[in-house]
Amino acid sequence: MPTFDVFIIGGGINGCGIARDAAGRGYSVGLAEARDLSSGTSSWSTKLIHGGLRYLEHYEFRLVREALMEREVLWRIAPHIIRPLRFVLPHHAGLRPRWLLRLGLFLYDHLGGRKALPAARSVTLAGPLGAPLKPEFTKGFEYSDAKVDDNRLVILNARDAAAHGAEILVRTKVVAARPVDGLWRITLEDAETGLRREVAARFLVNAAGPWVDHVLRTSAGRPEAHNIRLVQGSHIVMRRLFDHDRAYIFQNADGRIIFSIPYDSDFTLVGTTDQDFEGDPADAAITDAEIDYLLQAAGEYFAKPLAREDIVWSFSGVRPLFDDHATKAQEATRDYVLKVDGDDAPLLNIFGGKITTYRRLAEDALGHIGHRLGERGQSWTGNAPLPGGDFPVEGVAALEDRLSALASGLSKATISRLVAAYGTDALTLAEQVNGDWGADLGHGLSEREVDWLVGREWARSTEDILWRRSKLGLRFDAEQTASLEAYLVRGIEHAEPVTKAAE
Repeated sequence: MPTFDVFIIGGGINGCGIARDAAGRGYSVGLAEARDLSSGTSSWSTKLIHGGLRYLEHYEFRLVREALMEREVLWRIAPHIIRPLRFVLPHHAGLRPRWLLRLGLFLYDHLGGRKALPAARSVTLAGPLGAPLKPEFTKGFEYSDAKVDDNRLVILNARDAAAHGAEILVRTKVVAARPVDGLWRITLEDAETGLRREVAARFLVNAAGPWVDHVLRTSAGRPEAHNIRLVQGSHIVMRRLFDHDRAYIFQNADGRIIFSIPYDSDFTLVGTTDQDFEGDPADAAITDAEIDYLLQAAGEYFAKPLAREDIVWSFSGVRPLFDDHATKAQEATRDYVLKVDGDDAPLLNIFGGKITTYRRLAEDALGHIGHRLGERGQSWTGNAPLPGGDFPVEGVAALEDRLSALASGLSKATISRLVAAYGTDALTLAEQVNGDWGADLGHGLSEREVDWLVGREWARSTEDILWRRSKLGLRFDAEQTASLEAYLVRGIEHAEPVTKAAE
């Protein structure tokens, strides 16, 4: 029976972040994800690396400070998937006064050791910044955060964990976990074949996100477990609402904020909502009331009426917030809580958290692991680039030029997409194919890129590729999707399941 130092349940950002950190310190690591990597909450974020400006109102200064400190760390280790983004905050005369906004942005600039990102400033909403807005919005502020490809952040952490020896098992469900003689005996079931096997671990990590209590109740024999508050957040993606490269943050009369963010060049992402959720998180779907809320909230600011027919896609996710008994879902803490149970066979349960602070959460988790299993190595993930991220933060254009020279047959849009997804690994891919990219399956997705995703990134389905490894699903039609499906079937029939990414 294989025995791991650390076994992790859940292949979202927290699970993969812990796997990367632990494997890099020399622990033997296994990770099981019941579906695809990043198929739960980590897929459904607002795609931001940010401090959380609105959390200042709830006095969560430690959380905001930690998140602000992480912005530039994450940008530095993954400059291909994380890019700086300026946010425009229009002043709404009937809501927060200008002095309060100015104070909040002053704190936001100084809490987290901002160095490379530009500072906040007052702006007049004339010209391009104010053109999409109603004429009454004439003044505002502009400040810095960053955008992220959240799915790829998860995949890159998993790839680096595998490169350091971790065993990554996708579509593998943990059906039982029980302590026996100081070890966890873990029963795994392959979702595709139904075959079961057992592994053992000295330390078990429950990073199942919104299913963390479910794992405790059903697999770990803790029927009384109730630690999290499930909060649904929904987004809509619309045809592009404005032409400039800034994002907007809009205040609403209910005290909440929403974002309108440039998305995948031709679209605008609008979100998010906050409402309590009951049921299976896998069934989360945007409601008509949430669509109406987002359209109305954004419509308070945009001059052009927003219509349902301009929505091209929507998505919903369930956030597993630690249940601090806040009255409203929007007031529940976004901070994470780590709890260790058990003496001989320790179990670490992870509640809550933000994608921005996943790396710090992993470091805290490694503190618990080291306390029980013995320390191995020091903190390292803040200085080591994620796969493809070994280039300067200002080097995106130069990297695109290098890729263009290696892959002269690809369009400019495809070059930009490949660099944004793979960074310097796009150069490795281009060198491997040596001009033979195979058939274009649609919008620049080549057969050789699909081979890479299957062979190195655990992709198995069209959904994995079109909606998680990329967002090409926004552009693919039914015929192109069918062609991709056919190619995957031919390739996967002859492929071994990937457990460790080939590097």
